[in-house]
Amino acid sequence: MTEETKTPPEHTLKIDVQLDAPLDAVWRCWTEPDQLAKWYCPKPWHIAAADFDFRPGGRMNLVMQGPNGERIETTGIWLAIEPKSELVFTDYYHEGYIPQPTSFMTGFVRLSENESGGTRMIWGARHTSEEDVQKHIEMGFEWGWGTAARQLEGAARQLAGLEGGADSPEDD
Repeated sequence: MTEETKTPPEHTLKIDVQLDAPLDAVWRCWTEPDQLAKWYCPKPWHIAAADFDFRPGGRMNLVMQGPNGERIETTGIWLAIEPKSELVFTDYYHEGYIPQPTSFMTGFVRLSENESGGTRMIWGARHTSEEDVQKHIEMGFEWGWGTAARQLEGAARQLAGLEGGADSPEDD
């Protein structure tokens, strides 16, 4: 079954990027809260708190904070984890698969090593309605996740001890 038969393509947003950083480091940046906090939000926003129970059904809770004190709290879970290959997470459920009264998306990340020793990352969001797709586009999906992908590349390079690593948000 292809991705397109699982979710209508018009309800899925995604980006496909090549990162000049090793797969192991990119994986760690996605799966370790202290590493994710270094890149996940486009600056000047940052992750103020990240709390994970890294297993299917375990929590993936984030607090994003803006430069003027704005806060976005996201409570969700990990749905699927394939080491160094795929992550699926959602805000449809609280930890333990307890449904939430409102939700926005199911996110997915697919990682693979590319020919140059870097990482190919496909990052996407599935929505239940065209309204949520449009809301995500208006929020800046492509720009925001593209910017975060570049920040991820820098954080992963820094983690791997390579030149050109990104500074963490606290360093700005």
